[in-house]
Amino acid sequence: MIGKTGGDDYVTAATISATEWAAHLMKLYVTLRSPYARLARILVLEKGLENRVEIIQAKTRTPGSPYYQINPSGRVPFLVDDAGIGMEDSQLICAYLDSLDGKPRFHDPLRASDWDYLRLEYAARSLCEGICVWGREMGRPESERSPTVLAHEVARAKRMADVFEDRVTDPLMQGAPCMAHLILAVALDHAHKSGSGDLTNGRPRLATWMRSISDLPSMQRTALP
Repeated sequence: MIGKTGGDDYVTAATISATEWAAHLMKLYVTLRSPYARLARILVLEKGLENRVEIIQAKTRTPGSPYYQINPSGRVPFLVDDAGIGMEDSQLICAYLDSLDGKPRFHDPLRASDWDYLRLEYAARSLCEGICVWGREMGRPESERSPTVLAHEVARAKRMADVFEDRVTDPLMQGAPCMAHLILAVALDHAHKSGSGDLTNGRPRLATWMRSISDLPSMQRTALP
């Protein structure tokens, strides 16, 4: 089921054409190398939303890209819901996707005031942000890169990895995955695949944790190209 028409009946594949069906799909705009877009793609898979969300590769950082008519900021991910309303930011989009069935698994309302958990989640976000800064800097022409920025982000990532080497044994980082798990895993994988380094090296507890969560089908299906 997709949603409601003007009456009270739900729209199904049996009652509308393929073109009309496609028009009712939510549209998730991504780039395949964005860790933030990857989080949204993981939520689509984890929540079984493949038949409700069309994933579209956006052309970003390109003058005159048609994507800017859809999302003027040009950032990803960007979700257009089945009512045609757009929303930006991975935190918002992941929470929205998780809530669609009324049974959020990755955004437990009880954690909204669980400061121990929130400290872990936002530390993981900080690690991910720093790795992205490093990647954007490396994306510049070599003559325009800042060695100071690059060295700062490498050092920051190592310090944060040391923090998580101690914290992954915390009960909050065990058990069923939640957003803190997904953000940390995506950040570590992005660092490794983007060339800034394997942050699990020399950190055996973090390496063991990462191997376990990397087995998730949603992690494997969204692996960096």
